[in-house]
Amino acid sequence: MKLQQLRYIWEVARHDLNVSSTAQSLFTSQPGISKQIRLLEDELGIEIFARNGKHLTHITPAGEEIIRVSGQVLSQVDRIRQLSQEFSNEKQGALAVATTHTQARYVMPPLVKSFIQAYPEVSLNLHQGTPQQIAEMAAEGHADFAIATEAMEHFNDLIMMPCYRWNRAVVVPKDHPLATLKGPLTVERLAEEPIVTYVFGFTGRSKLDEAFSKHGLTPQIVFTAADADVIKTYVRMGMGAGIIASMAYDPVADSDLVCIPASHLFEASVTKIGFRRGSFLRGYMYHFVSLFAPHLTQDLVMKAQRMQTRAEVAALFADVELPEY
Repeated sequence: MKLQQLRYIWEVARHDLNVSSTAQSLFTSQPGISKQIRLLEDELGIEIFARNGKHLTHITPAGEEIIRVSGQVLSQVDRIRQLSQEFSNEKQGALAVATTHTQARYVMPPLVKSFIQAYPEVSLNLHQGTPQQIAEMAAEGHADFAIATEAMEHFNDLIMMPCYRWNRAVVVPKDHPLATLKGPLTVERLAEEPIVTYVFGFTGRSKLDEAFSKHGLTPQIVFTAADADVIKTYVRMGMGAGIIASMAYDPVADSDLVCIPASHLFEASVTKIGFRRGSFLRGYMYHFVSLFAPHLTQDLVMKAQRMQTRAEVAALFADVELPEY
């Protein structure tokens, strides 16, 4: 049994049993992967994959368990490599962070600058995606950290730590009726306007829907997008009132828009940073976390790593006062 064979069956399972796609991702040949899988099955005396001719059709029950354990073995092998790197040179390495457009565009630039100044020999890779994609990247080991507000609670293998609270603002052109509204904005008044906002599942969108539902209202959402810059573009076109994360309003770049505070209308959302349970975090990774959320000290993160359940992790942070962004 070879580690290479375990990696092949793990990757084939991840690529929906597409051996050709697996070969491309691993920069090897399709026949080579098929041969090594057959050799492993012969050695074990069982089929890992069921076949129809030369095509893999599904994973056998025994194969499901073997692939699960293989993932654990490969994870530990990666951990050993990381340990050796940490002790040989703690200032060199790579860090992959998966996050949304809002975080990447409006929150992370200052901390990325600080991190690169502190660790010039660490390659920092930023991946953007939907909250679901972000959580999957961390859960599958393709990203060291996932930073998002939505979706991560669906992945049991992620340790999630709260970073900060944030809320929303309404943005409209200067000639929009809401721009000269007398008194505070209400949910009822906002529901009268066409709304431009985030796609469901993005940037706390669920809190927005809950607020309207609580008042028995159905908002007239005419356009949705994955990032605030696109939303603001269509607000400028006159499509409707935009509801965005407050952090996404730039007083200079967006000076042609009126920003109306809306934190009194919606429940605050919490952005979290998550990483795969059992991951080995190098020193510079702890530093990155503390840059993003200063209350997440190395000691506190290490305590979270030792927790066995999501409830224990939640209890650890229950009394932590989160900053407002």
